[in-house]
Amino acid sequence: MAKSEPQERNYDNMVKMLEDLNRDLEKLLEEMEKLSVQATWMAYDMVVMRTNPDLANSMRRLEDAFLNCKEEMEKNWQEMLKETKGTEQKQE
Repeated sequence: MAKSEPQERNYDNMVKMLEDLNRDLEKLLEEMEKLSVQATWMAYDMVVMRTNPDLANSMRRLEDAFLNCKEEMEKNWQEMLKETKGTEQKQE
């Protein structure tokens, strides 16, 4: 019976390893499915943009507006941080 215990442990380890492998493979498959959907939408978007030049121009203007807004927000954030630090130093 002493020999059967290590065999049972080996079997249990093998079962656990296979279950873990199966779970990992399922997670990888889900990630691949998500990436596949994203790639499909990207391809669709490219086709739409190439067939409608106005859309591409609108997207460029939208991106420019976003970048300008982001830049202003970062400036305002930096100014607010400086003001906050100045207020904290005055209180000390």
